[in-house]
Amino acid sequence: MPSSIMSKILFGLLFTMLIILQNSNGQMEEWCIADEQTPHDVLQMALDWACGRGGADCSKIQRNKSCYNPNTLLDHASYAFNSYYQKFKKQGATCYFRSAAMISNLDPSHNSCKYEYIP
Repeated sequence: MPSSIMSKILFGLLFTMLIILQNSNGQMEEWCIADEQTPHDVLQMALDWACGRGGADCSKIQRNKSCYNPNTLLDHASYAFNSYYQKFKKQGATCYFRSAAMISNLDPSHNSCKYEYIP
């Protein structure tokens, strides 16, 4: 296949992906999730901070709530980090958590657990 045709196909795919990822305001949707490569002790400290002094809403990751399962540190930290980020990003909050988190353009919601997104 000639490279010009391949280039046009790749451009078309990239353009389509950008359209799909944009919300109605033309902004990219972003969620803050835990980095799976973060050591557990660092992740736990960041989760404790987010749910405590950070002010994240961690009620949905409590036992018998919609985001409790899967009951893993990574999943609970992701929910808490995103809660904090969405709640405070307009005041300058970041998705950093001492390198324990990262931005994702893919909605991490699953089953009955819905991750908040605030434009």
